[in-house]
Amino acid sequence: MNSRKWLAAIALMLLLGIQSGLSPLAHAAAGTTAYRVYQNDNLLKEFVSKDQAVGYAKYFEYSHVERINGREWVWDNYPRYKVYQDGTSRTDWEYRTYSEALNKAKTMKDVHIRDLEQPGWVYSDYTTYQLYQGDKTYNSWGFSTLAAAKKEAAKWTGSHVMNKVSNSWVWDNLSASMKEEQRKSAPIYELLVDQQPSGEVYSYLYDAIAAADQKPRSAVRNLKTGLIVHSTTAPYRALQNGRELGTFFSLDNAVKFAQSTALTQIVKDNKIYWTNVPYLQVKQGSQSLGYVHLKSSAIKLASGYSDSYTVNADGRRIWSNPKQLLYLGWNGSSASSTIVSQLSGTQGLDFNSPTWFELSSADGKLTDNSDAVLAQKLKQQGIKVLPLVHNQFDAALTTAFLKDAKAQERFIDALVSRLSALGVAGVNIDFELMSGKNRNAYSAFVAKLAQQAHANHLLVTIDVPRGSLSWNHLTAFDSEKLAASVDYIMIMAYDQYWSGSDSPGSVSGLKWAEEGIQEFLSYGIPRSKLILGIPFYSREWKLDSQSRIISSRAVPMKDIPSLIAQTGALASYDSQFSQTKYTYLKNGYTYVFWAETAETVQARLKLAKNYSLAGVAMWRLGYDSPELWPIMLQHK
Repeated sequence: MNSRKWLAAIALMLLLGIQSGLSPLAHAAAGTTAYRVYQNDNLLKEFVSKDQAVGYAKYFEYSHVERINGREWVWDNYPRYKVYQDGTSRTDWEYRTYSEALNKAKTMKDVHIRDLEQPGWVYSDYTTYQLYQGDKTYNSWGFSTLAAAKKEAAKWTGSHVMNKVSNSWVWDNLSASMKEEQRKSAPIYELLVDQQPSGEVYSYLYDAIAAADQKPRSAVRNLKTGLIVHSTTAPYRALQNGRELGTFFSLDNAVKFAQSTALTQIVKDNKIYWTNVPYLQVKQGSQSLGYVHLKSSAIKLASGYSDSYTVNADGRRIWSNPKQLLYLGWNGSSASSTIVSQLSGTQGLDFNSPTWFELSSADGKLTDNSDAVLAQKLKQQGIKVLPLVHNQFDAALTTAFLKDAKAQERFIDALVSRLSALGVAGVNIDFELMSGKNRNAYSAFVAKLAQQAHANHLLVTIDVPRGSLSWNHLTAFDSEKLAASVDYIMIMAYDQYWSGSDSPGSVSGLKWAEEGIQEFLSYGIPRSKLILGIPFYSREWKLDSQSRIISSRAVPMKDIPSLIAQTGALASYDSQFSQTKYTYLKNGYTYVFWAETAETVQARLKLAKNYSLAGVAMWRLGYDSPELWPIMLQHK
């Protein structure tokens, strides 16, 4: 599995005189969907081009378009400005432009406009003077100036004006006789202190207000209606994370105070009148990961955490990251003790693939090294087992087998029967180093195996080389046909440079791995079926004084730190592979390797996420270090 001699396979196929009659798949990405349309965070549809996606998205409110690769947000019709009246807004008071919002606000009183990408408000028009007749008032009786209030008061006998900033009676048009008459009438106003009756009652509202202003925490209640008509308790509260910082009669004064304090809200009657708390919040479950003003910043933050989402202050979820990558680990062994040891340090592993089965002979005999007890134990631990079945990487054996229908039937019956008896999740097919002339026969064999396995409720996965569009048509792997039969395709995106290479290089440059993903997508294979194979090892090359390869060896990832420390290897970044290259001298030879580290693993996980693949598969377990798994779990 870790030393795939694909170049040797090509040579073998050419020696066998393959006549496939097929041409390379030069149509690559022509039909690959690249954009997704969402309404809020609900996926609606995928499109090949941005123009198609945007054209469709325009029919839906609160929609946006994302580039699938990287989930880049490329278009949306979300509102930028919201109009609030007395701390309340509506969906039809939301606008894309400031001018639209301002046109609406100009028709309203006690109003402000919030730019959803900035703290505070960008426009406000709150009244300072309120006209009353007795204790009755209306929204339309609020005014910015005393002169305007007096002008309206001229229409109403026995009216007065309150200054909302100072909470005081500043003007009235009651004559002396009118005031005296009211004082002689039956008491109608009751003074409350700390919400309890004080025993003081008044006939004239002014007298009740004057009395209340002399007593902290007092209020005036109309005995007939039961309504509070005046209060000495400041109505505006400055809150920071629910903690009260101060109270104010004036909204302007409250705002001036709050502007110097982060994450603050000005609240009145449980309605938010002003805030510098960002409109967007990123959460993971019930835990807040942070507040941000910009959608781009929110998405960037959320994308680093699985099961995270971005929600706005109105409770609308606009983006989420619920999908978790499937993690599969190959064991490269059938020994139960080895498998248990390899699994002991893992976290977040969904599938485990022990090497339990092989094609023994051309007549379809199955070698079975499975362990039923271990299979059940892993199942109880929540790990799905996908035993690997291989062909001994024997081209001649496989060719003879694929020519024999009865041999295939015997093999499939035995394999599916045993898989069902073991109670495992399915099977992982790893037939390698086959002749290209077996292309159609291998596809037909996999289809028959998959049909019988699926009938027994078993998953079927298959390992396929990363390959190249220039010569994939010459191989035994018809990825399009195989994908139609199986549940998952494992892209073995490693051994870019292998033990038979004529020059040293990385086992898997990041660009090379990404291009492999793009090639498989060009076949039209659903992203949900693709799993990216990633290496847990590096290859160290031994070179002579002429830089010729003397030998090479695979170095498990867990051994790389000690190798660097023991040899004093010098590091340099290699932009070709997007990896760190290490070099050291020993006994007249130069040694070089491109390190697989936690950082390169994270980069490969990011590739899988960016392309919305189903998951990643690791070759192999046991090569990793325990410190890697918490990082992988966090990025799952």
